[in-house]
Amino acid sequence: MQNIRIELQKAEQFLAPGSVEALQPQVKAAREALESGQCAGNDFLGWLHLPSSITPEFLAQIKACAQTLRENCDTIVVAGIGGSYLGARAVIDALANSFEWLTNQGENPNILFAGNNIGEDYLYELTEYLRGRKFGVINISKSGTTTETALAFRLLKKQCEEQRGKDVARQVIVAITDAKKGAARTTADKEGYTSFIIPDNVGGRFSVLTPVGLLPIACAGFDIDALIRGAQDMEQLCGCETPYEENPAAQYAAVRNALYQSGKKIEILVNFQPKLHYMNEWWKQLYGESEGKDQKGIFPAAVDFSTDLHSMGQWIQEGERTIFETVISVIDQRHTLLFPHDDENLDGLNFLEGRRVDEVNKMAELGTQLAHVDGGVPNMRIVMPKLDEYYLGQLIYFFEVGCGVSGLVLGVNPFNQPGVEAYKKNMFALLGKPGYEAETEAIKSRL
Repeated sequence: MQNIRIELQKAEQFLAPGSVEALQPQVKAAREALESGQCAGNDFLGWLHLPSSITPEFLAQIKACAQTLRENCDTIVVAGIGGSYLGARAVIDALANSFEWLTNQGENPNILFAGNNIGEDYLYELTEYLRGRKFGVINISKSGTTTETALAFRLLKKQCEEQRGKDVARQVIVAITDAKKGAARTTADKEGYTSFIIPDNVGGRFSVLTPVGLLPIACAGFDIDALIRGAQDMEQLCGCETPYEENPAAQYAAVRNALYQSGKKIEILVNFQPKLHYMNEWWKQLYGESEGKDQKGIFPAAVDFSTDLHSMGQWIQEGERTIFETVISVIDQRHTLLFPHDDENLDGLNFLEGRRVDEVNKMAELGTQLAHVDGGVPNMRIVMPKLDEYYLGQLIYFFEVGCGVSGLVLGVNPFNQPGVEAYKKNMFALLGKPGYEAETEAIKSRL
């Protein structure tokens, strides 16, 4: 079995000789600090050996719950925000048929997402869509009081009970929450919902390999055993004992930090596979929330090529040279589609007759890489043999450990997010939430 690999030459050529080598001791020290727990944020290191700690019995529990939902629901709504939904959506969108949801006639239930915004029209349209549908809910929240998720869950719980009856609702509403405390735990215990635990030592953006991600992915009909096997193999490959030259996460952390130190402040994650759009979104949260502290950190951006070559391509090619690219390249596709012949050949494309569409895409990828490198954009390439559960598990763990190492090399705590609370305090004050009276008066005086 192959592993994902990373190609660095087209990034390292932009760096001063010895700059990556100079960072290797720091990368090694950061990886060892994660292993020993002697680092900032060491109370949130539960993700580090999570793949190897997952047992077949635990996965069987997840799959049994997923089967109950699949047998009783044509639609499952995942209520969660940030790390409580992005990882699951990234994997599901990467693996699902892009158009099956339009008919809902496949063997798998539709997986929809709510609780990740406060859009009134979105929530109204969701509740209208669910009328008459046999839907269930997976409520993902450690506290149960996160505004976006709690608001959506209150609406969904009420509608599910009214449409399906309270007894059925208890079977098709599942809570993934704290083991002992919080509003979501209290509700789950009171209503008798099946529940799974979000480990205390795993932060939301690192939680995709916990029930947070595994249950929705299993509900969608995908192989969580293979997903975990991929993560387990990458955990071993990225261990402390693996030499730098064989450790893709260590190499990624070193080169991106060297680029940052050389003035490259923006990393653009690129895919040439539209199914990876939400993997980009998951990665943006993982790195943005982990590294953006103390007025430091690479800004994580993302594009979908070749689509965004017709919008962002000009800026990337000739804009300010503060960027570098990391390209996820998928070698084998699941399907084969050959380019057809056309007698009139008005588009001039008969020279592609009989060739795979993916060959055109691969040449677009290579041509773009060469053009951007010529334009002064350092370029790393992450090579995935194919897009399946096993390699997605590898990719997820690769990015997680790369993030932990990279953040420590940067000199921040990669596992907290103090800045996330600022908007919440203002929002609660503006809404007049009880307990925020002083803040309400203070913010009113500013308006």
